[in-house]
Amino acid sequence: MKWFYELVYGRFRAPWDIGPRKELVEVVESGRIQPCKAIDLGCGTASNAIFLAQHGFDVTGTDYSPAAIALCQRRGADAGVTVNWIEDDLTHLQRVHGPFDFLVDWGVYDDLSLPHRRAYLRNVLLLTHAHSRFLIYVHQWPLRWWERPLYRGFGMQPMSPGEVEADFGPHFTIEKLAERVFSSGFIGGEAVYLMTKLRKN
Repeated sequence: MKWFYELVYGRFRAPWDIGPRKELVEVVESGRIQPCKAIDLGCGTASNAIFLAQHGFDVTGTDYSPAAIALCQRRGADAGVTVNWIEDDLTHLQRVHGPFDFLVDWGVYDDLSLPHRRAYLRNVLLLTHAHSRFLIYVHQWPLRWWERPLYRGFGMQPMSPGEVEADFGPHFTIEKLAERVFSSGFIGGEAVYLMTKLRKN
């Protein structure tokens, strides 16, 4: 999939380039998440990282796509914000070092195969401390038997309800902020979770 993101970020405007995401805006503007040391995991179009920086957060943005990082650098400069943009692979971290108080993932985890999800989780845990908060968005709906292989053919790995809880539950308390199932369109649903790191991990 890296070639796809290189193409999109290098030559086109991504369909998901729609500004900071609703649930992120809500948890920040409501005061649930206060300015702190934050990281945008898969910073892509830079929108979420720039929003956080504009609201007083000390922000790092990381993406494995050089084209995405170049786009983020341009947009960050245009917005007049300071963000530490780092090219790195969340399944094989080399340059990003934590811990962070607040982590944001808008669509990385559900792009990964099962082995890469395990590597991602091991690495993300290294970026946390006790009580770190983690906001994650995934494509999620009750998948029919034929949908998982179909979407895998498009390089996508949508999740079924309960998978986020199963994967992250041993390490975080989990609050579901939103869940939407769509009756039409290519994507069947989505969910957003706000998680808090458990002390024992």
